[in-house]
Amino acid sequence: MNKEIQIGRKVISESSPAYIVAEMSANHNMDFNRAKEIIKAAKESGADAVKIQTYTPDTITIDSDMPAFITKGIWEGRTLYELYGKAYTPWEWQNDLKSYADELGIDLFSSPFDPTAVDFLEKMDVPAYKIASFEINDIPLIKKIAKLGKPIIISTGIAYLEDIDLAIRTCIEAGNDNVILLKCISSYPAPYEDMNLKVIPNMKETFDCICGLSDHTLGTEIAVAATALGSKMVEKHFTLRRSDGGEDSQFSMEPAEFEKMVTEIRNVEKALGKVSYMPNAGQIESRIYSRSLFVVKDIKAGEVITEENVRSIRPGIGMHTKYYEQILGQKARCDIAKGTPMDWKYIG
Repeated sequence: MNKEIQIGRKVISESSPAYIVAEMSANHNMDFNRAKEIIKAAKESGADAVKIQTYTPDTITIDSDMPAFITKGIWEGRTLYELYGKAYTPWEWQNDLKSYADELGIDLFSSPFDPTAVDFLEKMDVPAYKIASFEINDIPLIKKIAKLGKPIIISTGIAYLEDIDLAIRTCIEAGNDNVILLKCISSYPAPYEDMNLKVIPNMKETFDCICGLSDHTLGTEIAVAATALGSKMVEKHFTLRRSDGGEDSQFSMEPAEFEKMVTEIRNVEKALGKVSYMPNAGQIESRIYSRSLFVVKDIKAGEVITEENVRSIRPGIGMHTKYYEQILGQKARCDIAKGTPMDWKYIG
């Protein structure tokens, strides 16, 4: 699998910063200008990309009130068709939204939900495609996207291991190894105890690809923890104000919260650093305050060195403490004043 994947302006790799995505989803509330405001706010909050969704009620489901088409959870009791009719992003907006994102210097790509959406997005020349959690088992859709050769980001929210394996194999067989897997829990909002973030490094090892997190929890800590575990992409739902309402507002971040998350992720990335046991310049300078052997009581020439007149104390400019037992019982070669760093030249 490709370990260096370029999306728009950024290369995502094991050595790169996490690529942070603001998911607009339904938070535009069917207002084009609000959609543009969300893109601008995401850019100002530190996002690398904004993700939208490309479907209509008729391309994702059918208009039916039979039990199988009734939603649960926070959308309890509504038909899928009704929900998607309020949540979808009008296609006539999408090219203009991408142009606006390009002007601002932020990437914009989408989750298509059927082949017509893929064809539409290709005309927009999006830099990547996202497979939503519930589409991981839509193999014809994945195959169509994979054949385009662009980066393909796959959420694993509802997947069994074999579903992930089949999706990956489908991409490879189509000649596309530009795959990023996202750990995801398809609950809205997602409970912390269900996140199982330890899957991220395991998923990276199992599928030998870049991995990340699509996060539906509240707050910043899960995204930050995922970064510490090796996540190279973080996706969070983004809105201007939760109080404005909307289908996804309950589990979406506001700009100040998103900016705080980005800052925390970048700080953690700095702190992760690299594997090195060599002290940095500041640590080397601070070694002077470590322990070493000092004369703590005046010693006359010929006097025996004991636990009373030589001790391990700060600072660290004297003899190494590992010689302590070796010098006990030996005699001083000369007078040694209290406060003198111990040295082999005083012993003999």
